Amino acid sequence: MIDETIANAEKRMKSAVAVLQRELDGIRTGRARPGLVEALKVDIYDSTLPLNQLATISVPEARLITIQPWDRQVIGAIEKAILKSDLGLNPANDGHIIRLAIPQLTEQRRKELAKVVHNKVEEGRVAVRNVRRHSVDELRALDKGKEISDDDERRAADQLQKLTDRFIEEIDKLGREKEAELLEV
Repeated sequence: MIDETIANAEKRMKSAVAVLQRELDGIRTGRARPGLVEALKVDIYDSTLPLNQLATISVPEARLITIQPWDRQVIGAIEKAILKSDLGLNPANDGHIIRLAIPQLTEQRRKELAKVVHNKVEEGRVAVRNVRRHSVDELRALDKGKEISDDDERRAADQLQKLTDRFIEEIDKLGREKEAELLEV
């Protein structure tokens, strides 16, 4: 019971860190990265699909992303999705391929993006803490139901706290790395 609760908590905490990583990858820095546009939602074929399911995304140069749709008919929808996104990029469409030039970030924009990173990191911390709280509640319920002893509950809660501290540190590290990448000129 206890091991199952802790394993479940660890799995959910890892998931929270993975979500944060994906969100941070989507924040634009001065460098071109496929992760910047991969998850963009494109309205096509009466549904919404992520861009990476409609096209090949590559980075031929440090400040250029190319998007080559597998079906040329979707190029307009991809272009519209890029324009609607908050990336602030202007797509250049030649009918076969879309080119996204990544401009230098201004100092003000870097600071705004750093604030966005801080908010995302805090959301990640909150998600991990919520998993801990939920797991501690499960342990208390087991203790009240006399399925585990008070000592077992305390030991498991300590284990959960150590797990939480480890994942919070990982989240903070991701945030520091992204912020350093953002502020790098």
